[in-house]
Amino acid sequence: MSNYMLTPNARQMADREAIREVANRYAHGVDRLDGDWMRSAYWPDAIDDHGVVVGNAWEFVDRVVASHARWAFTMHTTTNHQIELGDDGVSATGELYNVSYLMWADRRTLDTWYGRYLDRYEKRGDEWRIIHRVCVH
Repeated sequence: MSNYMLTPNARQMADREAIREVANRYAHGVDRLDGDWMRSAYWPDAIDDHGVVVGNAWEFVDRVVASHARWAFTMHTTTNHQIELGDDGVSATGELYNVSYLMWADRRTLDTWYGRYLDRYEKRGDEWRIIHRVCVH
C-alpha cells in the first residue's frame, strides 16, 4: 500500500510541508522574476523539462527570468499537490496543478495557462528540493 494511504507520522508531515514549500518558492520566484528564489527550489544538478526547454534547472531559471519580462505581471497558482514519500526517507514524487495568469505588458490582455508539474524531490541533509521536473502543458 502506498504511504499516502496511511496516517502520516510527524516526520512524514514535516517532509510533506517542506516539499510544498519548495513548490511555493518556485511560483513565488517566477512571479517576482527572482532567480534566487526559483533556484532555491531546485538542486544545482536538477533537470527541468518544460517541453520547449529541457536541461539544467538553474539555467532554465535564467531563461524564465529573461523571457517573462514581456509580462506586466504573472500569478502562478498551484493546487492539489499530491506527494508520495519514498520508503528511503530521502526521495519523493509529486504532482500538482498550475494555473498561471499572465498579463501582457504591451496590451490589456490577460492570458491563462493550465498545466501540471510532475516532480521528483530529493532530500539532502535536512533540505528538500526538486531534482527533476516535467511540466505537462
